[in-house]
Amino acid sequence: MAGNFWQSSHYQQWVLDKQDLIRERQYDLAVLTDEEYQKIFIFFSSIIQTLGEQLKLRMQVIATATVYFKRFYARNSLKCVDPLLLAPTCVFLASKVEEFGVISNSRLISTCQTVVKNKFSYAYTQEFSYRTNHILECEFYLLENLDCCLIVYQPYRPLLQLLGDIGPDDQSLLALAWKVVNDSLRTDVCLLYPPFQIAVGCLVIACVIQQRDLKLWFAELNVDSEKILEIIRYVHSLYELWKNHDEKKDIQALLAKMPKPKTQPTR
Repeated sequence: MAGNFWQSSHYQQWVLDKQDLIRERQYDLAVLTDEEYQKIFIFFSSIIQTLGEQLKLRMQVIATATVYFKRFYARNSLKCVDPLLLAPTCVFLASKVEEFGVISNSRLISTCQTVVKNKFSYAYTQEFSYRTNHILECEFYLLENLDCCLIVYQPYRPLLQLLGDIGPDDQSLLALAWKVVNDSLRTDVCLLYPPFQIAVGCLVIACVIQQRDLKLWFAELNVDSEKILEIIRYVHSLYELWKNHDEKKDIQALLAKMPKPKTQPTR
């Protein structure tokens, strides 16, 4: 996305302090451990991605929807809005903001029903019960909580610029770094760091995996190496968590334990 990131609402309002983030989560972390909280957000990030793929959305739209989702819960408890309602609402809003086009209400609901029934039946024994009016009402609440700051800068453009310096024809490195950026959406880095730093951190991880020695090239970059290391640690922790995480076995118990809204939808 063109424009000046440093003058944007993304930088001025939505690059958060880690201590503030921990403080905002205190209610949920009194019920859930930090690892359980992470696992719940990994699960709902997967729901957003699967919905996006089923609706044939670009990765930019899916990434923006995921950031909206994480921003909302950075300022709110899980008990405020059911994440299963907020996830498709974020997809619905992101598709309009990223100029993909409006997804019809009926198509969104039917896709949610299909995805929950066919892809996430290990987590939900009942069908997706929300309807269009719930999505539209939730969208207003989401907009209010985002303070109408809807432009999200993603790491994909700076990643392409960085790879243009290294070697624009290096498709295997691009594909791997792009995948690491996608994976990073399941961590808090999109709430804590500017997208350029995230792109550098994900590129470093891709280079390590491919055993590429680009130390001299990285040394010449004008970046805060401490911040880059923090981003690498976040993504590495995600990969370590994934190694031992059996989502299909664990998620029902986690969803049962998760703080919930008092009112559930009526048919």
